Amino acid sequence: MIDLASAVLPPAIRALRFNRTFVTPQGARDRIREASLRPDACGPPRTLRPDVRVDVVHDRGWPVYTLTPLAGRPSGGVVYAHGGAWVNQVVRQQWRMAADVAAGAGVVVTLPVYPLVPWGTAGPVRERVVELVRGSTERHGPTGVLGDSAGGQIVLSAALALRDSGVRLPATVLVSPALDLTWSNPLIPVVQPSDPWLATPGSVVLAEAWRGDLPLTDPAVSPLLGEMAGLGPLTVFTGTRDVLNPDAHLLVEKARAAGVDVELHEATGQLHVYPMLPTRPGRAAAEVLVGRIARALRP
Repeated sequence: MIDLASAVLPPAIRALRFNRTFVTPQGARDRIREASLRPDACGPPRTLRPDVRVDVVHDRGWPVYTLTPLAGRPSGGVVYAHGGAWVNQVVRQQWRMAADVAAGAGVVVTLPVYPLVPWGTAGPVRERVVELVRGSTERHGPTGVLGDSAGGQIVLSAALALRDSGVRLPATVLVSPALDLTWSNPLIPVVQPSDPWLATPGSVVLAEAWRGDLPLTDPAVSPLLGEMAGLGPLTVFTGTRDVLNPDAHLLVEKARAAGVDVELHEATGQLHVYPMLPTRPGRAAAEVLVGRIARALRP
């Protein structure tokens, strides 16, 4: 059976110019300027799940939200870094995923509103996310990480840093992650014509802004270039109509070769961050994602 939403989304994305930040370098520069002049709202929508409580603290300039399930005692925590190309703020679909994880997996989700470009850069944000994972572990018990798109880059780099300090996370869940900000994978141009959303010309500009004073090859910026041995279980969701898909395959191959337990969920014909999209495959993947976190963190 044809999924109508999956068929309609690609032309709608192009028609509404959701890809304007990515298709040209100037589009990315314009978006950085626009976001710096008129920052987007970052708070949760007025209505989320009624079985989740949302709280916020302000820590060194960061709003840090927690989403706590109201039913039962939480069995651990998840630190979630939202995507948005390091320039766009957390949106409704990401809040909904965070709430679904909190309620469905029975965990406390910590969602930081990290600084975006031109103010935020990879190294300092990674270090603060590492701190949040340690804090969640102390308060809520075993803690994993979750990130979509740019947030996947952030949480995988944090997982590598934690591994280097002797901490093996119980779950690292990546949704359409950005993994190598050199954009050098030769298969990216092969996938590009089928991707209605992302493109490399603008992504190169955004990566250059996000790297700060680190080289693009530093694992804090491009975690795919880091060593994978010693990471805890890794779960990756990727659609085949996503320019980030080739690097997802490289990550899976590299991690498995290093002895990491890897679970790959690839959806043929699906777009970037498809588990958050209102399609049949997206809803099915979202259920799998929640179940994966629940299995990893419940005693």
